[in-house]
Amino acid sequence: MKRRTAREKALQALFQIDVSDIAVNEAIEHALDEEKTDPFFEQLVHGVLEHQDQLDEMISKHLVNWKLDRIANVDRAILRLAAYEMAYAEDIPVNVSMNEAIELAKRFGDDKATKFVNGVLSNIKSDIEQS
Repeated sequence: MKRRTAREKALQALFQIDVSDIAVNEAIEHALDEEKTDPFFEQLVHGVLEHQDQLDEMISKHLVNWKLDRIANVDRAILRLAAYEMAYAEDIPVNVSMNEAIELAKRFGDDKATKFVNGVLSNIKSDIEQS
């Protein structure tokens, strides 16, 4: 599975987990849709869930006039996924994570999602570079 596909499927699983009462394994199975699982996909889903509180804190810090629970569910899932990669996946350059998140926002978000995701992630990137 290509990494872009793994990200898309991870986004789908994380979105389902966030908006419904679905179990993690069930969301993973549904997102894979009978495709074979992938270590990167598994790392993304489980990594985001494991670090969700820290990721939400990172994201919330950069939401101007917004609360995390008020932003679109898909945007929140994209931000969590990208923030996880940026903060915890050391083998992936930060700019790659940002670009992939922007592509996800273009594909799955509304017209304003791309700019919103880019703005929040740019601020997170600055924090990461300063630490």
